[in-house]
Amino acid sequence: MDDIKILVTLDRNYLPPLQVLLTSLYINNGGDLTLYLMHRDIPESELKTVNKQCEAFNIRLCPVSADSSAFSDAPVTRQYPQEMYYRLLAPHLLPPEVHRVLYLDPDILVINQLKPLWDTKLDGKLFAAASHKGKTELINNINQVRLGTESKYFNSGVLLIDLDAGRREIIPEELFRYAEQHSKTLLLPDQDILNALYGDKTLELEDTLWNYDARNYNTYFLRSAGVCDMDWVLSHTALLHFCGKSKPWRGGYLRRFGILYKHYIQLTRRTGFYLGDK
Repeated sequence: MDDIKILVTLDRNYLPPLQVLLTSLYINNGGDLTLYLMHRDIPESELKTVNKQCEAFNIRLCPVSADSSAFSDAPVTRQYPQEMYYRLLAPHLLPPEVHRVLYLDPDILVINQLKPLWDTKLDGKLFAAASHKGKTELINNINQVRLGTESKYFNSGVLLIDLDAGRREIIPEELFRYAEQHSKTLLLPDQDILNALYGDKTLELEDTLWNYDARNYNTYFLRSAGVCDMDWVLSHTALLHFCGKSKPWRGGYLRRFGILYKHYIQLTRRTGFYLGDK
């Protein structure tokens, strides 16, 4: 397949974590990548700084300014900002010549090769995503009852997206209608919508490889009968996801992979383009 195309959607507050993500992406996958940065109002000066980092890494930066008029019918509140729709509507927001994209949350480190994920055949599915199962399937079962679905409950932080299929099958008005009708019951709005509307059109990925929840080392270790130890993670896991409210770039982060994240912050500082200290 062609070069890997990455999609991120964020506001200016998440630019420093994005820069750390880019550093990890470059170190472990090299350059010759394309990054689509979808946003609403990031200042041009800060985009220029990110672009300088991308140029140093041989990453092509393609900012995409989302047109607010496309969301005139969308329920948009403080709880449900416009940005929450971007990843699911990427087929309609990205250029038509882009056929596949890998969406990544900015609170992710890339610590191994992404090529096997990028080359995954979707076999008619719209998305590929991982389910964070925990020690048992209890969380999946609760979410299936809550949303009235039968498929696994997928985490929306890593999505391999067939854009051509999405252009045919994802209808923005249906997505907006669902968000409005279920506004009082959506806990994680974009993730709940993904599962409710497209869970049966999502290919399951192995989370230990492609969306490892950095909070849950002990759970992975126990579930794998000791196979998924630290050495295994560093050798096999590609995407380390710092899920939840506690983040490793903030003070007081005590979880196991925090020191690894801080190492990548230091590597990003050495580029001279890091916005986190400004």
